[in-house]
Amino acid sequence: MINKIAYLSAAVLFWVCSFALAMDQSSDFIDTQIAAHPDKTGVFVLDKGEDALIARAWLADYAKQTIEVQYFIWSDDNIGTLASEALLRAADRGVMVRVIVDDLLINAPDQTLLALALHPNINIKIYNPQHSVGVPFHKRLINIITDFRGVNQRMHDKTFIVDGKIAITGGRNMATEYFDYNHSYNFRDRDVLLLGKDVAGIKSSFERFWKSPLSVSVEHLYDGIGIFKKNVQVEDSQVKEIYQSLHDYAQSSSNFSAYLRGVISNIHNAFNAISQQIIWTNVSVISDLPGKNKASGLAGGGQSTSALVQLVNASQKQITIQSPYLVMSDQAVSLFQSAINRGVKVRINTNSLAATDNIQAFSGYRNQRNQLLKMGVSIYEYKPNPIVKKHLIAASILAHKRSPKFAIHAKTMVIDSETVFIGTFNFDPRSENLNTEIGVVIHNTNLAKSVEKAIKTDMQPDNSWNAATDNPDRYVSFTKRLKVCLLQALPIKALL
Repeated sequence: MINKIAYLSAAVLFWVCSFALAMDQSSDFIDTQIAAHPDKTGVFVLDKGEDALIARAWLADYAKQTIEVQYFIWSDDNIGTLASEALLRAADRGVMVRVIVDDLLINAPDQTLLALALHPNINIKIYNPQHSVGVPFHKRLINIITDFRGVNQRMHDKTFIVDGKIAITGGRNMATEYFDYNHSYNFRDRDVLLLGKDVAGIKSSFERFWKSPLSVSVEHLYDGIGIFKKNVQVEDSQVKEIYQSLHDYAQSSSNFSAYLRGVISNIHNAFNAISQQIIWTNVSVISDLPGKNKASGLAGGGQSTSALVQLVNASQKQITIQSPYLVMSDQAVSLFQSAINRGVKVRINTNSLAATDNIQAFSGYRNQRNQLLKMGVSIYEYKPNPIVKKHLIAASILAHKRSPKFAIHAKTMVIDSETVFIGTFNFDPRSENLNTEIGVVIHNTNLAKSVEKAIKTDMQPDNSWNAATDNPDRYVSFTKRLKVCLLQALPIKALL
């Protein structure tokens, strides 16, 4: 976790805010705004990765009492490392930090993870630990054979909660590519910053996961009791060395560019600009229970699925969707067919084969693309080098000789230009039946129209191909198309 690709460290924003922000003024602003809108929730949509970094950076240093963090992916790149250091600094000043990370894609050295968990103000739990943390290889194989559904049931939630009154949720995981600072591949993503009333709903969801037996403390996973656990230990001297290494890495001036130093010096003004655009409105939090459902197979649905079905059923004019993956179950096909039959226009922006990071999921979409088009669904497939990325990615990244590939990761649905869902739910069977999800439904016409406008921009010819007329698959190699064809023949739809 310590030796990182230095130039990618846009995430230095996580640690430098302490000297750039006037925290007392910021605290007064938040408290005053919440008190002035007791029955509403403040909302700001984070479309740009840089804004999402600034918001998280501010939150990390703003926290006075508690930070609760929940993520599906936590990488050991610059973002993940410096985010870990930011939480360590918060804990050092007395903030109680709780972290839940899904077991499948966490990437951290055992001793570093255990050292952080041993901090008196940090508690770390791993959700459904059947793959990685504390699990020897032979135990992982046994889990796959004996509990196939269990190993595929993941926590896809992404939340960041501070002092119970301000939170971020949405599509971004804790890795460079989700904040537009990776040099080879970045995601067009979307988060939402929330203040006030409905932050309680996100915190309640976190508490359910924290108390669930599926969430297991790191110390227990590393206690080494039995042949199915790893025995990991760290001495006090090692803990101190790990903490110091994290701090040293975060404080190294060689880990960020001159451009980023300029951004850092202006963080206070940048966050002030964000705060002035907050909309106070009505919000509904939708989330799944730990474990998703009690089905014995790979189906079963969940509370988030049911809530989104209700939104689709309530539509009267149009539905606009942005999702990285588009694999509709039979129930979803029927749902959208019914909407189209009653005159609802359905438009979907998803990844092309040239842009996608997941050709397995694309194979499921390719199997039903013609069916969806014949139904009357308008589908626009994102280009790997859309013009719009010039407005979304930091200039320092675009300035490189080879511009990074861009792909959709935002999970958004706009109903009748009046209501918008932003969250973690992909429009595929895995989100429908296996992964737990969270998101917010925002009941505000102005905000819904603003998000819809952004998605429509992504659908424009400069940014996406029309799946009905442009034959987007022709822009990839024969080898890649062949791989997708082979995957199309496999019975894996329920896992996509």
